[in-house]
Amino acid sequence: MTTLFETSPAMPSAAGQSASRQSGPWPDRILGFSGVLWFLAAAAGQWIFVYYVAASYLPALAQNGFPGLEDTALPEGYVAGDLIGNLAIAFHVVIAIVIIGGGPLQLMPQIRGRFPAFHRYLGRTYVITAAVTSAAGLHLVWTRGVPGGMVGHIAISLDAVLIWICAAFAIRFAMTRQIDRHRRWAMRLFMAASAVWFFRIGLMFWFMTTGGIGIDPETFEGPFLTFMYFAQMAIPLLVLQLYFQAQDSKHAGLKFTAAIVVLVSTGVTALGSFAATMGMWLPRL
Repeated sequence: MTTLFETSPAMPSAAGQSASRQSGPWPDRILGFSGVLWFLAAAAGQWIFVYYVAASYLPALAQNGFPGLEDTALPEGYVAGDLIGNLAIAFHVVIAIVIIGGGPLQLMPQIRGRFPAFHRYLGRTYVITAAVTSAAGLHLVWTRGVPGGMVGHIAISLDAVLIWICAAFAIRFAMTRQIDRHRRWAMRLFMAASAVWFFRIGLMFWFMTTGGIGIDPETFEGPFLTFMYFAQMAIPLLVLQLYFQAQDSKHAGLKFTAAIVVLVSTGVTALGSFAATMGMWLPRL
């Protein structure tokens, strides 16, 4: 999986990548630095979220089984008599730990370079679980509903399709040994699979900075929530695509522009993660 640590298109060898990073011009270095900062902010926020999910839901499942999810923050976490739905939501929660927790590990070139077997096995696990849990999420969305009404149904279904598409291309290019293309599609898969996390930090960033303009707290609907349902996948994928184009470009202006966009994204990611941690996750532990 390619990473935001890399400031130029992937080279034939790790040594070539290292040399390119060290000798690259200032626009490439600034672009790479912005990617490192975003990764640090995202990794910290995602691992805090993983800790929250593990500490909140795993004990409830271990002690009381499916009924234990009834008293959690999940809407309709348990429905009596709905075995398939209860299995789907329990699977969705447990696998989220693997996906959100393992994603940042796949982005680390140090792990990929020193532990290639671990990287391959984790990558296979990541792809399979992301695809399967998306199917489970689709079942839950269309059988138990989601806040936001039909907009939420459509957006979450679209994200599931994006995950399947990205996973398919990542697998295809890995099998044909087109490693550069595989890495970029794997990065797109990471962004699409992290939409549930992007949604939460984006929502809390908005509440922290505006007080929740455009969201009805009673119905949990409104124009900003509609925007967030699609922005949770669209914005990360668009920023990533801009980053890729800047990596490939020889124009310093595009590299600086992309670096500024990534740095702004880093600030939003860090503030949103902080707001979600203090306002959603820690109070529920």
